[in-house]
Amino acid sequence: MTRPVDSYTTPQRQALEAEKCRRLNALLAEVVPANQFYAEKFAECPRQVDSLEAFAAFPLTTKTELIAPNGQATNRTWPDSRYVRFHQTSGTRGQPLQVWDTAADWAWWLDCWRLIYDRAGLRPGEGVFVAASFGPYVGFWSAFEAAVASGGRAIPAGGLSSLARLDLLQRTEATVLVATPSYALHLAEVARQEGIDTAASAVRCVLVAGEPGGSIPAVRERIAAAWQAQVLDHAGATEIGPWGVGRLSEPGLEVIEDWFYPEFLALDDDRPAGEGELAELVLTTLGRTGCPVIRYRTGDVVRPHWPAHSACHELVDAEAGLGKSAWVQLVGGVLGRVDDMLIIRGMNVFPSAIENIVRGFPEVEEFRLTVRRQGSLDSLELEIEDRLEDPGRVAGELHRRLGLRVEVLAVPAGSLPRFSGKARRVVDARSG
Repeated sequence: MTRPVDSYTTPQRQALEAEKCRRLNALLAEVVPANQFYAEKFAECPRQVDSLEAFAAFPLTTKTELIAPNGQATNRTWPDSRYVRFHQTSGTRGQPLQVWDTAADWAWWLDCWRLIYDRAGLRPGEGVFVAASFGPYVGFWSAFEAAVASGGRAIPAGGLSSLARLDLLQRTEATVLVATPSYALHLAEVARQEGIDTAASAVRCVLVAGEPGGSIPAVRERIAAAWQAQVLDHAGATEIGPWGVGRLSEPGLEVIEDWFYPEFLALDDDRPAGEGELAELVLTTLGRTGCPVIRYRTGDVVRPHWPAHSACHELVDAEAGLGKSAWVQLVGGVLGRVDDMLIIRGMNVFPSAIENIVRGFPEVEEFRLTVRRQGSLDSLELEIEDRLEDPGRVAGELHRRLGLRVEVLAVPAGSLPRFSGKARRVVDARSG
C-alpha cells in the first residue's frame, strides 16, 4: 500500500484511482513492447496490473539509468523520426540529460500546464510574462507555449537584462509573471534600486517554479509583498513533466494525479510512507510515451497528505465522467532533495528550512550557505547581504528555531551571485 485505506473511499477518489489504473495499463501496453529500456527492466513483470497496489512490485527507475554516455535518454520509445522537441536538464547534479518529445507528448505537456494556468485564474488575452533566458531548458518553453494554448497573451523576455525586463513588463502591462522564486525577488530588488515600484505594476499573480521557494512561507510572503500579488507554486522536471501545482491561497503543492501516479517511499528504508511522513516522491507519467518514466525516483522530499473529502479539479478527460478528484497534497511543497539533507551534529536539516528563516528578515537581500567539516563533525557557515549589517540577530533566530549554532557573516551588498534559473546557494566545502 502507498496511502491510507480510508483516504480514497470517496466516490471521487475511487473513480480517480480506477482511471489512473486504466491509463497505467494503456501506457504499459503501448510502451513496454517498443521501449528497449523498459522491455528489459520489466521483463519479469506482468504487462497489465489489476490494481495500483500490484504495480508496487515493479522495479524503480533512477535518473542515472536514464543517461547514456552521450547524454541522450535511454528510455526513448520510438524511432528518431517521431521526435520534434529537444530539451535537457540543467546538469546541476551531474551530466545533463537530453530528453526528446513527440508532437503528442508536447500536446500532453500543454494539457498539464492548462491545469496550472487554471489555478492561476488565467483569463483570455491576459498577458503572461515569462522572465527567463529560455535556452534548452523545458520549463519556460512549456510555460510560454502553454500560455498561448490556454488563451493567454504570451510575452517572451529572453535575452534581456533584468532592467530591460522590468521595462518590458511595465509596457506590456502583463498580469501574470512566470519566474523562479529567486528571480522574482531579484527583479524586485533591481526595481527597488532603480526606483521602480513593483507593487504598483499590473502583476496580479507570480507563478514560480524551479525551486522550493513558492511553498516556503517567508519566501512566498516576500514575493507577494514585493509585487502586491498572489503567488502560485508549481513543480516539474524535464524528464517527468509538469507534475505539481499549488493554490493561490496557501503554500503547498498537489500532484496532478490525472496524469501522474505518485508513490511515497520512507527516507530510511524505502517502505511505503504514511500520512505526514517525510518521503521521497516517486512518479509515473500516465500520458507521455516517447520518453516515459515509470516508478521514477524524483529525489524530491515531501510530506504527503490524502484529503478524505476534497473537490480539487475536473479530470482532463471529460469523457471519463469522473467529476471532481481529490489530488494528494504535499504539505509545504517540495521540502528539499534527498541528497540535500544535511546532518549537522546529529540533526537533519534541509536548506529550505534555513531559507525560510533567513527570508523572514526583509533587510537580507541574498545569502549563501556553506557546509564545512570540522574534525569529524559538519558545520554551517551562512553569508548574508544585510542592510543592517547585524548578522547576530539572524544567528540567534536560527539557533532559537532550529537548535543549531550557525556562523553568520555579513558580506558586502551585491557580492553574492544572483540567479535567473535554479539558484545554487548551498556550497559543500567538505572533502572526502
